[in-house]
Amino acid sequence: MKKNTFFFIMSITLISLFGLMMVYSASYVWADYKFADPYKYLKNQGLFLILGFVLMYFISKIDYRVYLKHSNKIFLICFILLILVLIFGTERNGSKSWFGIGSFGVQPSEFMKLALAILIAKILSFNKLTDKLVFKILILAVLVFGLIMLQPDFGTGVIILMGTVGLLFAAGANLKFFGKLGIMGIAAFAVLIASAPYRIKRILSFLNPWEDPLGSGFQIIQSLYAIGPGGLLGFGLGNSRQKHFYLPEPQTDFIFSIISEEFGFLGILLLAILFTIIIVCGVNIALKSKDLFGKFLAFGIIFELAFQTILNLMVVVGLIPVTGVTLPFLSYGGSSLMITLMSMGIILNISKHQK
Repeated sequence: MKKNTFFFIMSITLISLFGLMMVYSASYVWADYKFADPYKYLKNQGLFLILGFVLMYFISKIDYRVYLKHSNKIFLICFILLILVLIFGTERNGSKSWFGIGSFGVQPSEFMKLALAILIAKILSFNKLTDKLVFKILILAVLVFGLIMLQPDFGTGVIILMGTVGLLFAAGANLKFFGKLGIMGIAAFAVLIASAPYRIKRILSFLNPWEDPLGSGFQIIQSLYAIGPGGLLGFGLGNSRQKHFYLPEPQTDFIFSIISEEFGFLGILLLAILFTIIIVCGVNIALKSKDLFGKFLAFGIIFELAFQTILNLMVVVGLIPVTGVTLPFLSYGGSSLMITLMSMGIILNISKHQK
């Protein structure tokens, strides 16, 4: 096994197991209160983690070029699922993003992230990159973004757009063209913010969360109360205070806050090292890929992972408004964890075909 691949697998394994431990630590108080079972979230996440690792292993054995052949079908299926979830989906926290299956939920937008990366990688590998092609790809990404916004799921939509832009940038797209689109994007973002009152509240709470400490600013304030006192070593595993009904649903988007509170700066440093290893190894695999499709596919997957990680961390430390984005490998969420591990399996297969 190549050294790069070894570190990639070990980092994924360590961060996923650490995530499972933290899901239990962050959730047992809420789980015991809501379900009279402190292990409720641990069991669900553990099941998806096992399934995710099994899928990652088998997908790592499948030649990644098979996705090239079926890219249109994969995208079409995921696109249809995004439409169906608006009709038959289960609403949670004001967002109709899940298909409910018993006590579990499947989120089609998570699968669309991978499907769109596959399709764009195919388009880039078979066509000369021109401003016209870049525009067509961005129109495709915006179409997906618009469909996801109907749920609404602003965070996932932003990750898809940013992943697409990152992939186009890696492919050598014209920077001036991106500048023009950036101005248009800012204008569109302003319209999106103004079109929904809850988004305006999130912006205001981000700028000054203490203006409404019991309302729109509550999550950010409680998150900062968790991060701040952690110090160098934290309070120790299981000793978080904010998970005791202060920080809502701490096992999901704000799990980093609990990690910081219980493990302090050293815990954050460990996570930063693991994420950095995964991203750097993924980029190296992309750079050494034999063909353009494998190169662009690996880049697309890693860019989405990196943007999602950065977006989540910026939210929990109060740098940007709350977006509802999970922290890869760590946050509670079966669809997110499973699709992330499946994506890592694709990168592992790409690494087998390196020069």
